[in-house]
Amino acid sequence: MDRPLRIALTKGRLEKDTVGLLEKIGFDCTAVREKGRKLILPVPDGHLEVVLAKANDVITYVEHGVCDMGVVGKDTIMEMEGKFFELVDLGFGKCRFALAAKKGSPFYGGYNVKTVATKYPNITRNYFESKGMDVEIVKIEGSVELAPLLELSDGIVDIVETGTTLKENGLEVIEDIVPVSARLIVNMVSMKLRQKEIENFLELVENNI
Repeated sequence: MDRPLRIALTKGRLEKDTVGLLEKIGFDCTAVREKGRKLILPVPDGHLEVVLAKANDVITYVEHGVCDMGVVGKDTIMEMEGKFFELVDLGFGKCRFALAAKKGSPFYGGYNVKTVATKYPNITRNYFESKGMDVEIVKIEGSVELAPLLELSDGIVDIVETGTTLKENGLEVIEDIVPVSARLIVNMVSMKLRQKEIENFLELVENNI
């Protein structure tokens, strides 16, 4: 195939960390650093083409094969449950999913069905099903911390890094659910058709993380 290997990067911090990794490998990422408003950028000495996208779209592009590889958080992978190979934990973008509630207000106990607010309904549903608990899930797009403060929910499931936002809003972690970090994913067909190129790239990545 003539075109370079195409890798979709999640915009923002994961993008910066991935570009740092590519530069550590030895690739010239000047075009990506000086991208302006461009969304498809060359890394010629790595025979790569970088596509910048939102996290959910990274998975969509890789799953449909318009990008051969992608870098995306484990949180998005768990929520979207697409069909692709998840090959490398890149070790950056570390945080965790946690269940949190108002400080001093125990989440567990009582006979009422608990209400949980989250941006991640699939992860939340799977977690409570694994505990044999029936909960009502409310999908929130913005600051999920508001839900228990407004008494819309008994608790929240969200990504936590330092816990500062929770503390400042009178919430506390009840329990950690699962650690999260950036992962390298690969399209299933690309893995067959461009196996050698992808394996060479994977080796470079694994030697530099």
